[in-house]
Amino acid sequence: FSLKELHGIFPWLVESIFGSLDGIIVGWNLRCLQGRTNPNEYSVALDFLDPSGPMMKLVYKLQAEEYRYDFPVSYLPGPVKASIQEQVLPECSLYHNKVQFPSSGGLGLNLALNPFEYYMFYFAISLITQKNSPVTHHVSPSNSAYFILVDTYLKCFLPTEGSVLPPPSSNPGGAIPSPTPRSPAVPFSSYGMHHTSLLKRHIAHQPSVNADPASQEIWRSETLLQIFVEMWLHHYSLEMYQKMQSPHVKLEVLHYRLSISSKHHGSPAQSSYQALHAYQESFKPTEEHVLVVRLLVKHLHAFSNSLKPEPLSPSAHSHTASPLEEFKRVVIPRFVQEKLYIFLQHCFGHWPLDASFRAVLEMWLSYLQPWRYAPEKPPQSAEPLPRSVSEKWAAFIQENLLMYTKLFVGFLNRALRTDLVSPKNALMVFRVAKVFAQPNLAEMILKGEQLFLEPELVIPHRQHRLFMSPTLGGSFLSSRSPAVTDASFKVKSHVYSLEGQDFQYKQMFGTEVRNLVLKLAQLICQAQQTAKSISDHSAETMATQSFFSWFRFTPSDMNGSYTGNDLDEIGQDSIKKTDEYLEKALEYLCQIFKLSEAQLTQMMMKCGTAQDENGKNQLPDCIQSENGLILTPLGRYQIINGLRRFEVQYQGDAELQPIRSYENATLVRLLFRLSSVLNERFADQMEVLSSREDFVGRLCRYHLINPHLVQKIRYSPVVRDRTSQNWGPRISLRFLASYRTLISLLMIYFLASWFYIGPVGCTFIILIGYFLYAVIMTFFFEGWKPHEH
Repeated sequence: FSLKELHGIFPWLVESIFGSLDGIIVGWNLRCLQGRTNPNEYSVALDFLDPSGPMMKLVYKLQAEEYRYDFPVSYLPGPVKASIQEQVLPECSLYHNKVQFPSSGGLGLNLALNPFEYYMFYFAISLITQKNSPVTHHVSPSNSAYFILVDTYLKCFLPTEGSVLPPPSSNPGGAIPSPTPRSPAVPFSSYGMHHTSLLKRHIAHQPSVNADPASQEIWRSETLLQIFVEMWLHHYSLEMYQKMQSPHVKLEVLHYRLSISSKHHGSPAQSSYQALHAYQESFKPTEEHVLVVRLLVKHLHAFSNSLKPEPLSPSAHSHTASPLEEFKRVVIPRFVQEKLYIFLQHCFGHWPLDASFRAVLEMWLSYLQPWRYAPEKPPQSAEPLPRSVSEKWAAFIQENLLMYTKLFVGFLNRALRTDLVSPKNALMVFRVAKVFAQPNLAEMILKGEQLFLEPELVIPHRQHRLFMSPTLGGSFLSSRSPAVTDASFKVKSHVYSLEGQDFQYKQMFGTEVRNLVLKLAQLICQAQQTAKSISDHSAETMATQSFFSWFRFTPSDMNGSYTGNDLDEIGQDSIKKTDEYLEKALEYLCQIFKLSEAQLTQMMMKCGTAQDENGKNQLPDCIQSENGLILTPLGRYQIINGLRRFEVQYQGDAELQPIRSYENATLVRLLFRLSSVLNERFADQMEVLSSREDFVGRLCRYHLINPHLVQKIRYSPVVRDRTSQNWGPRISLRFLASYRTLISLLMIYFLASWFYIGPVGCTFIILIGYFLYAVIMTFFFEGWKPHEH
């Protein structure tokens, strides 16, 4: 096709692949396309959208002619959308010189994007807009075509080895020009002195003929990363948005809002109330979204760690460092650190308290361990010892101090509210404790806290210049800023740039956090005791199940209460795993926070007192009041997490209980009528027999009188009023309505017919067997125990 025809087809083709921005058109549904279920479509889609495939060739072909395509501002993340609508330019260079106001009768603002930007905007935002796409089968996010394409684009445009491959050109020997700066359509306020693009810095003063290919194509790497970060991480509340801005910028925006009028193309700024709701968008990231962000974090660590060692001569470095190498040096602190920190804070505070939080947890732990993605390999040893964190990572830990300390406190608060008896929750506590217990890591975090708490010794104007404008990338955020030798100043700059000047820092190794760790250790001990009691209860239940209890011959089954939890269904293996995870997590926490054996022994004794001599849980923690027992907050926690519970049993007549699921409703009603007739007709005879002192009297008292019910009736006016006529000796036939009993009788009759025994003889055998059972039970419970029982 000609370029003119391709220019018209391109927007329709992009929307057909990635879906519409409003989510109505699903497109190719790359998020649900997997090689296991649709191998042909999967391979064709990956080949078509590959960096060297037909779609990218079309993008570069249109790129050479400098075509522009409109992208609605209304579909950008909330903070960016609101600021552009107020005619305040975001600090990210991705939006500079691209905002276009609508012509007369237009519906809204648009971004004028080049083909590469337009394609990547749609690709990145499809992860957010296509949440409700139809799924006909179970989809593994890490095996989907979308996930594979993200990985492919990152490896192509952010290579860990070599340079970015040049795009295919339709003109042999020619190069596709980089996007040229365009003048803004309207005057915009700016967020102070924002970062300059690496592209403008390196190729603006170089002739295109002799330009290094990496210098010429660095704009694709920077654009790709900025789009991914803006679309996936730039969602937060107005409070977070304002906290990211420096004070003089807030003042500038305030003056701008006060002086704004309708003179700018008849588009007045939004009111403060409208802006508030525009900033505070509802942002609920999915597990797939978090997995893609984790992929981005892991690749950026590998990309940054592939930086070549700096030469000893500074002058040589200034002449030989390529743009891609400098991009590796600043990629994480400048483009990712701030927004990822806010994204993680949002997830820690709003994610449900369930096992799906594991995805967020692993993404956080991946960012905290850049040494895992370093090119050097650990030495192979016979025994797998924990790898010590090298001192060369101390600068990274100090420059990301809040990622380690504040988010660790956030995880502690989550762990204190979860059920640690669950194997999945126990695994998450184990994972965090294991990562922070790596040798030398806790010491470097403590050193970073000490540097932050040191008194400020810098020159006042220098402090104001960098602390008040943290987004400049001053000190460590930019290689072009003056070298800063004060490590304390670097840590303070990091903390204040993310949290503001009025931030009250909570020390990770301080008294308050240490108390939280002690509470978590106590909960771990309680969870271990609970898992052990559940395991013992399950084993005891299996051992005490008798042959007659399967047939529902024991009347105690009616009043039995179930005290287990989901671990009974999971099995003994998961209970064992839970115990192992919690034991190792407790060991790691003791290493990190230097907990003494005396403290652990005291906690274990405190947990041990919560168990009685039989190993069963006592009642939940309560306080006695005039109105009876009242649950304390600890008692409510114990009930919610299944640590303790009240023994609730049916208090009335067993014959009047609701019909159970294992009973036949018709038989229950018929047998109740039959037993009522028998009890009314033979009440006097049963009373006389029960009053005898011989064996017959003991037999009748054990099988015709329920001593627990008699005691309840005597002391309960409610029960006495309802069952005052039926609390003496009586016959109960309800056990015959159980499906298990019916099946058992049918099996007996079937076996009797096999041995040519008639129904009458079979019934006689059953009655004789039940009589022998009654005699044996009478000897056991009436003959060997006091008569008062």
